[in-house]
Amino acid sequence: MTGRKTALVVRGGWDGHQPVEATDRFIPFLKDNGYGVRVEESPKIYADADYMTGVDLIMQCMTMSTIERDEFEGLRTAVENGTGLAGWHGGIADSYRNTSDYLHLIGGQFACHPGKHPDECAGGQSDNYVPYTVNMLPAAAEHPITRGISDFDLVTEQYWVLSDNYIDVLATTTQKVRPWDPWNREVTSPAVWTRQWGQGRIFVCTPGHNVKVLEDTNVSTMIERGLLWASR
Repeated sequence: MTGRKTALVVRGGWDGHQPVEATDRFIPFLKDNGYGVRVEESPKIYADADYMTGVDLIMQCMTMSTIERDEFEGLRTAVENGTGLAGWHGGIADSYRNTSDYLHLIGGQFACHPGKHPDECAGGQSDNYVPYTVNMLPAAAEHPITRGISDFDLVTEQYWVLSDNYIDVLATTTQKVRPWDPWNREVTSPAVWTRQWGQGRIFVCTPGHNVKVLEDTNVSTMIERGLLWASR
């Protein structure tokens, strides 16, 4: 189809984030919005400069894993030239930990997700599920990604994020101080942000640990809007 938009889905890494099921949750949305979708199970495609030139949007769900130098440079070049990059949770904010230039590109990096009291932990993923609030900032009220969304509560991993001030934060979350925590004051982290990089737009939503969290209407709405906002 002439003029059809192109979306590249890059997924993989840690299986606990359900990269296949999670991205499958949004692929029909992209197709309904006029995108031809290509799915890749590794970042190798980023090194294909001829292909990347024509990509309008990258939806990445690749937790941890590694990226080769030519792959990262292909990704960064594409974004700088106008390709959008969007994702959620560890699939974008905890990708390629050993590549500092990737962290520079995204603007925020997962540090930890403080969990339950040690006496409540049983050794599973749910040890890190805690109740918390996603707080919308004033800037969110009129932004196309977050317009109409109010503060909302989740019970899932609460990301403590290390970030810079070049991100445009739409929502935050505040880590409380529990009696067993080693920190002694509350810590507020960005939960939803955007970033302009060259001609490209980047969108990050830290909620989204698994498909159940992605089914929350507030989370899914922000991600769907964020995908379209980031796209060329």
